[in-house]
Formats: sequence, structure tokens, C-alpha cells
Amino acid sequence: MSVVGFDIGNENCVIAVVKQRGVDVLLNDESKRETPAVVCFGEKQRFLGSAGAASSVMNPKSTIFQVKRLIGRNFKDPEVQNELKLLPFETSEGKDGGILIHLKYLGEARTFTPVQILAMLFSNLKDVTEKNLEIPVTDCVIGVPSYFTDLQRRAYLDAATIAGLKPLRLMHDCAATALSYGTYKTDFSKTGPTYVAFVDIGHCDTQVSIVSFEAGHMRILSHAFDSSLGGRDFDDVLFVYFAKQFKELYNIDVYSNMKASIRLRSACEKLKKVLSANAEAPLNIECLMDEKDVKGFINREEFERLASGLLERISVPSRKALEDAGLSVRKIHSVELVGSGSRIPAISKLLSSLYGKEPSRTLNSSECVARGCALQCAMLSPIFRVREYEVQDAFPFSIGFSSDGAQISTGSNCILFPKGQPFPSTKVLTFQRSNLLHLEAFYANLNELPAGVSTKMSSFTIGPFQASSNEKAKIKVKVQLNLHGIVTVESAMLVEDHMDDSARRGNIHPQMDRTKMDSDSSTNVANSEDNTAVHSQSSDATQGNGTLKDKANQRFEIPVNENIYGGMTKDELSEAQEKELHLAQHDKAVEQAKDQKNALESYVYEMRSKLFNTYRSFASDMEREGISRSLQETEEWLYEDGDDETENAYTAKMQDLKKLVDPVENRYKDEEARAQATRDLLNSIVDHRMSTDSLPTEDRGLITDECNKAEQWLRERTQQQDSLPKNADPVLWSRDIKSRTEDLNSTCKQILRRKSSPANSDESSSLDQQE
Repeated sequence: MSVVGFDIGNENCVIAVVKQRGVDVLLNDESKRETPAVVCFGEKQRFLGSAGAASSVMNPKSTIFQVKRLIGRNFKDPEVQNELKLLPFETSEGKDGGILIHLKYLGEARTFTPVQILAMLFSNLKDVTEKNLEIPVTDCVIGVPSYFTDLQRRAYLDAATIAGLKPLRLMHDCAATALSYGTYKTDFSKTGPTYVAFVDIGHCDTQVSIVSFEAGHMRILSHAFDSSLGGRDFDDVLFVYFAKQFKELYNIDVYSNMKASIRLRSACEKLKKVLSANAEAPLNIECLMDEKDVKGFINREEFERLASGLLERISVPSRKALEDAGLSVRKIHSVELVGSGSRIPAISKLLSSLYGKEPSRTLNSSECVARGCALQCAMLSPIFRVREYEVQDAFPFSIGFSSDGAQISTGSNCILFPKGQPFPSTKVLTFQRSNLLHLEAFYANLNELPAGVSTKMSSFTIGPFQASSNEKAKIKVKVQLNLHGIVTVESAMLVEDHMDDSARRGNIHPQMDRTKMDSDSSTNVANSEDNTAVHSQSSDATQGNGTLKDKANQRFEIPVNENIYGGMTKDELSEAQEKELHLAQHDKAVEQAKDQKNALESYVYEMRSKLFNTYRSFASDMEREGISRSLQETEEWLYEDGDDETENAYTAKMQDLKKLVDPVENRYKDEEARAQATRDLLNSIVDHRMSTDSLPTEDRGLITDECNKAEQWLRERTQQQDSLPKNADPVLWSRDIKSRTEDLNSTCKQILRRKSSPANSDESSSLDQQE
């Protein structure tokens, strides 16, 4: 069983695994610790990860990247439209308001959803992991931003399912970072909790969490975020600056050329990293556009002036996180700064001013999320024994439920799971209904959500059901905010009370016209149809009155039908799995054909060289001519008709060549093997002759005769072989000599064993008589 953590970044992905000695970050095929989150559709196959990044310049319109920004989003969302303007591939609106990606692949127009593209990334990471670990990989923990909605979390699970993975948990990025920080830290205060602020500035977003640490325990107090502020926004500041400069100096418009834009953005990203360590930096790009080389220059002070608006926004999530946690800056023990966009000196300076202390970089900024996910996977795995450590995460949004259009109130508000609710969490709703029950889950506070997100989440239809009496049936619905941060209706039960009427009447409270919260007793149910009792418990909701109540009630499970707004249906998920399997099989076939073609090409060049050098004396003139002609024909075929063939075609060509070359190669190889086998046989003859000195005359004669026969056979056959030219098939093969050596050794051992047995028997008899 695998114990794996995946961090799917907007730009790069990281894989971490737990082994007996600790947590390791795996290397990809290029021996790098980070794998680009890129899928490129080439002419004949897909290129994933590092290969996709390498092929992106040649296939810009069919290269999909930054798919994390598109997962679970609405096509008409203004923020999504701004994202799509920066991406080179074609998109359109799907039937459910989602995003469709259009491209040409294998000569056909293809359509993919962001979930399918993400599944391809997961498949690549799965392959990398399996190659490293040499075992199948299914179970894993995946890092997700805290601001991800219910739909986006479900999309991640769907993508993982398509790729053949089974996520044990979707874990918030900052929670994973805090886990990798707190697990190994031993100097926490013993007098009270230690509060740490984690600031994660990624490629496309900024997340802040305030975490409380105690020995063996960590608790997330608050999550805050800016979902559209990250390192790439600072890259964009440089891009706009130099695009304008090059327009004035070189009269080129990089916005009009896709490849030029990609190259300039890449250069600006590198320039930003240089400015993090240097006060100034040059920018040089050869043949950026219209065969013009461009040069630019900027210093750190100018860069910070250009990015002043972005820097001001950095502090907003930190202030919000402190406010939600109910803590002052003075109570923060330390600030941990992580993320690929956190290396800008001005950001550290700003955070120092805000928190009153210098941010620490205790953790690896690019790997901490994956490491934390791997640790969480080990805690959830039955095969690893991990030191007990409690992780209590908090949900960043408020979630409400409505029944048949009326909101379900819980005390003083209409929120079932309030913001900051620890999860997983289960609550039980009790209804009295006579027909189908319809529930709607929604986000209760639009201001808590990222911009453009709908408040609608999902709907649930419970029933049909039939009560045994004419009264309204009591329905108990178990609602869960699960380990992934996804809201589901776990189960629904019809509860029939068979107590006598007087007892039943005694349990009925005065009816109310509004829904209420009741956390005291699961039997406290009002007559009103709109009345709902809610219980924060995950155990059976009828245990309050003990055995008598258990005997008096009967329970029947009711079917629950779930509808996820914008989510994938089971049929769509199955179709996507089949599509991914077909694409993966095609990629594998192309790779195998490519490998076989390379092997055939190498064989042609190698045999041509050996034929006129190493193998020259072992092939006749006719053989050399025939082999040389076949090699030349195969080479011409490879570069003409055979340039794009199947694996079987290349294998057949290889076999045809081997039929011609193998006899020559066998003669060459057997000459050396024959000489070694001859030495081995002669050594055996010498050894057996020397071993006869202490043997009786009869035994010595038998072994000597066998040695003489073997020596005579070898001499005669060697003379015959020496009379033949090297380009003729041998009459004496090395295998014949080895067989003769084995026969000699076996015969001599039998003689010694047969002659030693009677002597041993006589000795035993003599000892018995003496006794």
C-alpha cells in the first residue's frame, strides 16, 4: 500500500512519499523534484509533465496549463474570462455553464473539460510514483486551496478517480504545511498554545492560516485568502512594463504574437527571481519577434514601485485571518512564509512590519504541502505506525440548508455549518413529512466566497417513503461535512414510533411555526411540518432513551438522490474514465513503437560497423553482401515508409535482420566461449588425474581411462574445428565442450561414490564386533 501526498500547484506539482526513514520527495524522469503542471497534445501522442513543458513552444495552441484556475469555474465568470485571455488554447461554454477546451489531436477536433485535463496530470504523477516505488499506487492525500468550493473539491475527486487514484483526504494547503511544521517541532510551550501564522504565496493565490499548536495537537483557528493574488501577478507587472518598452524601442507588439508572449512571460519570471537576490537585473531575448533581439533593464526599486498595488493587497488576508482567529498580533509566536511567490524581499519586509517579527523560512517553500499531505496519508493508512498527532482543520465558509424553499434555522441563525466549523462534522436533522423531502445546500454568506462563485451547492431528494399510520412520518437525515470539506447527505431513515398513544402524546412539544435547533434530545420533535430538530452528533440519533426506545421504534432506510450543480454524473465519470484509458493506451503504443524504432535504428548502425570490423572474418563474402544490402534497405525504409509505423512492423524488420546476422554473431561469440570451455575441460582432466594418487589401483584406472577418453575427444574435435575457416559454422561448439565436461565430472564422482560405499560398510561392521 502506498503512502503518497500530491501537491497540484498552478505551475508545478510535487510528489512526497512516506518511507520507514521519513518523508521523501520523488524525482521525475528528468531527476527534478518539481513536475510542470502541463499537458501538451502533439501530433501523435500526449506529452505530460516535463515532456509537455518541453513541447509547449512547438504546440502552443494545444498545450494546456494553469488548469487549476479553471477547475469547477463558470465560463461566464468575469475572473475566468480574464484568465482565458492569457491562455493560448481555445475555450467555450459547456452545457452546464462550465468550461470546454477545444484542440486538434490525431487529425480530429477534440473537446476536453478541465477535470479531464487534471486527470491526465494525476495519471502522470501516478506513473512517476509507481516507477519510483515499483508498486501500484492508489491511496493518497491531495492538497487543495482553502478557498476551493464544494464543486471544485468534487472535481478534484472526480479527476483522481479517472486517473485510478483513491484520495483518503483533500487537505487544505496551509493545514498540510502546518502539519509538516508541527510534527517534528518539539519546543512548543507547555503552559499554553503556541500560535503560528502561515503565509503561503503561491503562483496564483495567497493563503493565510492561524494555527494553534500544543504537544501532539494542532488546531486551525482561521483561514483567509486572496484567490487572485500570486507570484504570476508580479510576473505580469514586469511583462506589461517590458511589452510597453519594446513597443517604443523596437516597434514590436508582443501581444499580437503568442510565442513571443510566452517567451517574454518566461523571461520575466526568471528576471523576478534574479531581482530577489540582486538590486538590478538585465533582460535579453534573442529573436523575440520579427527576428529582432531585445534588451531591457530594471532595478528592484522600480519593480517594487510598479508592484505597489499588489504589495498592499498582500496584507489583507493576514489581517482577516487574525480577525477571524480572535487574536492580536502580539500573540503570534512566529510567522512561516512559504510558496513559490514568497521570495520577493518587499513581501518579507511588509509582513515584518505587519506582524512585528521577521518571517521564518523553516520549511521548504515548494515541498511543504506535499510533505504534509504524505504525513496525513500515513496517519490515515493502516500499514504505518505514526506517532499520535491530532489535526483539527476549520472550514472557511458558512453552509446553510433549506427544506422545500424554507431555510432550516438553527437557533439564532440559518447556518448549519458555521464558518470556522471543525471538520469532519456530522449533524442530524429530524423532519415530519408525509411525502418527498427536498433539501438544498447553499453558502450562507456570499462575502466569504471568492468572487464570481454561486451560492448554490447541491440538492437532495429524500424518498419516496410510506408511513404505516396516517400521521406524518418522522424522518432523520444525517448531514455530513466530510473529511474532504464536501457536504453530503450520508443517510436518511424513516422512524416509526410504536409506543401507545398516551406515551406518544407525552413526547410532543407545543408546535412552532419556525424551524428550531435542539441539541438536548433526539426525541424532542414538534408537530409542525416545518419543524426541524438538529443534533450535532454522529452516533445513532435514537439512543437517548435507552433500550425501551430502541424496542419501541422501527427504522427504515430511505433512498437519497443527490444533484450536484455543475458536477459530473456517474455516466459522465465512466465515459471520462474510458476516454482516459483509451488515450493512455494510445500513448503507450506510440511510446513502444518509438522505442522499437530507435532499437532497430541502433541495431542497423551497430551491425554495419561490426560487419566490416569485428565480424569481418566470421562472415563469408556472400553473407557480408547480403547483410549489408538488408541493412541499407532497412535504413532507407526507416526514413521513408517506415517513419511512422507500428511496433509490430519494427519488430518484424528486426527479426528479419537477426535471421541474417545471428549466424555470424554466433560464430564470433562462440570462438571466445569455445576457448574458455576448452580450458575448463582441460583443468577438470588435470584435477581428476591428480585426485587419483591416493586411490586404489582399480579406481585410479577407471578415472584415468575417463580422462584419456575426454582428452582424446577434445583433441580430435579441435583438429576438425581448426581445419575450418572462421566464416564456416563450427563443428565444435562451446556447448558441446561444456556438456562433455559435465559428463566427465559426473562419471568420476559416481566412481568415487561407488567405491567408497563398501569401505564405509566394512568399517561399521568392524566397530559393531568390537563392542
